[in-house]
Amino acid sequence: MGAQEIVPAALDGERIDRLVAMISGGSRAQVAEWIEAGVIRRNGVVVVTRSQRVVEGDRIDIDIDTTSGPVALVAEPDIPLDIVHVDDDIIVIDKQPGLVVHPGAGNATGTLVQALLARFPEIAEVGDPARPGIVHRLDKDTSGLMLVARSQAAHDELIAMLASHEIERTYLTLVWGIPESTGGLIDAPIGRSQREPTRMVVSAQGKEARTRYSVIETFAEPVPLALVECQLETGRTHQIRVHMAAIGHAVVGDDRYRGVRPAVSAPRMVLHSARLRLDHPLHPEQELSFESPLPADLVAVIDRLRNP
Repeated sequence: MGAQEIVPAALDGERIDRLVAMISGGSRAQVAEWIEAGVIRRNGVVVVTRSQRVVEGDRIDIDIDTTSGPVALVAEPDIPLDIVHVDDDIIVIDKQPGLVVHPGAGNATGTLVQALLARFPEIAEVGDPARPGIVHRLDKDTSGLMLVARSQAAHDELIAMLASHEIERTYLTLVWGIPESTGGLIDAPIGRSQREPTRMVVSAQGKEARTRYSVIETFAEPVPLALVECQLETGRTHQIRVHMAAIGHAVVGDDRYRGVRPAVSAPRMVLHSARLRLDHPLHPEQELSFESPLPADLVAVIDRLRNP
């Protein structure tokens, strides 16, 4: 069930996020989530920019149930959680693959947020109520290190630090083919595909996105492959996956960006958040560094390549 509205003359020129909030009764934060999820359409075209202006006569479709209201977040203590670091202001976790970070379409329960609430109920008051404590995300099948804010002050500072590229986030991934250069910078804006709203694409109309990469190891058999270290300078949805696919080297096991091929079998997408480095958001004299080794399922993939 969804909602549909024809823009009246009185709302000609209104921002689409404000209009959708009025139609649905949702908050601006909720509307931002819906736009990111690709469920808002204007005249049949998926909305990718929340600041765009509508005109009289536009048809706005909201492809979710807006009548049921937000689902209350319930703590779920049975979800396992690997806590790497905790203090009064931040939490660092080593996320297992298969765990969705926060509730959304099709994932109302069983998320990292619910696991965190069971252990740190105070984060319910931190940041966005729909995803408390969350300052950045990992995709469902991406494993590894992730920062969570435990206090509002830390939340606000971490958001600012991410925006100004003060947090070093390094990933390991296995990609198809061997890049011509042993390293470089991929500087290509990323936006949502209007034809396939669940996919992101390199687009001149997208948001600034930069990924630095370095080839760590190469393999010739059964086909050319490379183990690559990627460092995010920005944090767009699916950024590493989109950027590596855009230069012809899709992530092995990534079924959304043509990374599943018969030559190499992988239990999931080979992408792991391996290292975090930052100054503590509220105690900048304290330097923090965390590392996470490749989990066993991905080690097995690499070992088969090293020992064919």
